[in-house]
Amino acid sequence: MATAVQKIHLSASRDIPFNKLLLSQSNVRRIKAGVSIEELAEDIARRTLLQSITVRPVLDADGSETGMFEIPAGGRRYRALELLVKQKRLARTAPIPCVVRTDGTAEEDSLAENVQRAPLHPLDQFRAFLTLREKGQSEEEIAAAFFVGVPIVKQRLRLASVSPKLLDIYAEDGMTLDQLMGFTVSPDHERQEQVWDAIQRSYNKEAYQIRRLLTEGAVRASDKRAQFAGDDYAAAGGAVMRDLFQSDDGGWLQDVGLLDRLVAEKLERAAEVIRAEGWKWVEVATDFPYGHTYGSRCIQGERPPLTPEGEAALESLRTEAQQIEAAFADEDQIPEDVDRRLGEIETAMAEIEDRPVAYDSADVTRAGAFVSIDGSGRLRVERGYVRPEDDVQVVEATVGDSDGEADADASAAVASAASRAVEPDGDNMVRSAPAEEEDEGIRPLPDKLLTELTAYRTLALRRAIGDDPSVAFLAALHVLCLKLFYRYGSDSCLEMEPKNVAFGSMAPGLGDTPLAAAVDARHRDWSSQLPAEPGDLWAALTTLDVAARQALFAHCVSLTVNAVHEAWNRRPRAVAHADRLAQTLSLDIAAAGWTPTVDNFLGRVTKARILGAVREAKGEASVRQIEHLKKGDMAVQAEQMLVGTGWLPEPLRTPGRMFAQSDMADVAAHDEAPMEETAAIESETAIDEDTAQSDADSGSTDDPETFAE
Repeated sequence: MATAVQKIHLSASRDIPFNKLLLSQSNVRRIKAGVSIEELAEDIARRTLLQSITVRPVLDADGSETGMFEIPAGGRRYRALELLVKQKRLARTAPIPCVVRTDGTAEEDSLAENVQRAPLHPLDQFRAFLTLREKGQSEEEIAAAFFVGVPIVKQRLRLASVSPKLLDIYAEDGMTLDQLMGFTVSPDHERQEQVWDAIQRSYNKEAYQIRRLLTEGAVRASDKRAQFAGDDYAAAGGAVMRDLFQSDDGGWLQDVGLLDRLVAEKLERAAEVIRAEGWKWVEVATDFPYGHTYGSRCIQGERPPLTPEGEAALESLRTEAQQIEAAFADEDQIPEDVDRRLGEIETAMAEIEDRPVAYDSADVTRAGAFVSIDGSGRLRVERGYVRPEDDVQVVEATVGDSDGEADADASAAVASAASRAVEPDGDNMVRSAPAEEEDEGIRPLPDKLLTELTAYRTLALRRAIGDDPSVAFLAALHVLCLKLFYRYGSDSCLEMEPKNVAFGSMAPGLGDTPLAAAVDARHRDWSSQLPAEPGDLWAALTTLDVAARQALFAHCVSLTVNAVHEAWNRRPRAVAHADRLAQTLSLDIAAAGWTPTVDNFLGRVTKARILGAVREAKGEASVRQIEHLKKGDMAVQAEQMLVGTGWLPEPLRTPGRMFAQSDMADVAAHDEAPMEETAAIESETAIDEDTAQSDADSGSTDDPETFAE
């Protein structure tokens, strides 16, 4: 005989006046979590109560109902209703939908309601926000309805817009939320799916790697091309990829072809203005390699004097700035509007002082200008450079005239000597030259004889110069200047050949650094003091005092330094000598302006190296703060930690020179670290170096672990 299935009887529901309800001490929820009471009250006011409250009758000593009901599950809803009552937005006797429980215990009811409640999957929330958006609600309205910020709504909508295929993978726990966030930087579903397939075959599946692959063909908004023509790009409707989950410095400009065209057009418009000044040539490029002006002669213009009106305006601005600075000298912080005014004054003064330079018209017709973009995205114009081929005719004419004069003088001297009769000396009478030799004329000296004579003279010069250090120094300075400031500087008998290494594209962006600007400014300053023609150089150098000669000599020698590591050109002895020079000079690269950042170091090395840098500079305690982070986040945090420490990677360190360490005790503790940890770090370091060497040998510049965010 079949057993009858026992039917389930649900608890009765009824409306109970609010003033008949009270909280139960049996509620298992003790810790606040989730939406605040205030936000829940506002939600109830907007949508009324969406879920009934579970209650139990309050019994007296005899077990009879008292008319009051306690709430073991639903305490937060009760407190939200209570807040609405206090605000007089809900009547104290308003009926509240309740489920009345009599079986079991109050604690069981409270625990079951909280444990059995399944949290909403994040993807359901993303899609719900998207549905509301598609039904016409604005992002602001959705944010107000659910008591979240507008950026949160934007993030949820962006997550919901990822490829449906990837959303299904995320829903089935085949992808982490971090990875899903990484895919939001690109709206291209096909590309998103290609990247997902690609990282399945890669050891690196981190979110930063996903972002790097999705943006590898785009241009960062911080790129100088984007800074230069970003407004034109936006006006042309160029697409910009944005990362709503991490700082992206303005995102990535997706249409690289459009950006390059706009940059080229804007540069060409600027070049037309420069050409109108009358220059022989104007060369245009987004960027020129560092040292592109070396070897060309730079003509010097003169800045016209200020007009009386300009002088008066400059003095007025200077006075105003001094008054403001004096008024706030004792203040810890200058008000924002005052600081803004100081900035305006500084800009106005710079515009007055930075007057266009006037050049001689004759120089302009054979010189040219370079038009490019500087590191901050502003137009860079370098005027007044004369190419060697434009100086050739002048140099050749000078050399020809000089040689002609020398030959004429030599011929005249020989003719004079041959035509003179030697005076009598004692009993000896000097005979005149034979008639037949006179008839033959004066012939040039034989080459062999000339070689012998000049060899003797050369040896005599060596002896004399070796005995006179001041002339030796001047001669060396002369040949250095000829080779480093003049393309066709051959006006020296010294066999010295200084080489100025051309960095070219070895280090992109090197020319935009303050260090490069300082060296170039020094070179331009000396170039302006030297004569235009190499034949006049010796006389010019003799007029310099000792201090000026030494300074110029030091600059010339500095241009010959080459301590660059090149995979194809191993020079261990040269590198060792560079270390000795650095020690002698007490070279401090950190003081020169280099600091480790995500872009120039931390984002391009392994996690072990990042942690090693932080350990050296800040100690083990700081390492523990970031060692659990993913590589991208670790690099960002490490950059902030290393600010002001003076920490440098080994290739930039001066032997024997220490950087500031904030926690020497922690550093010492690291020295006693377990051998296993040290071995692991060394192993990863070796892998990193092998990878770098492999990339160098293959000519690749892409590091598979490059942090692209």
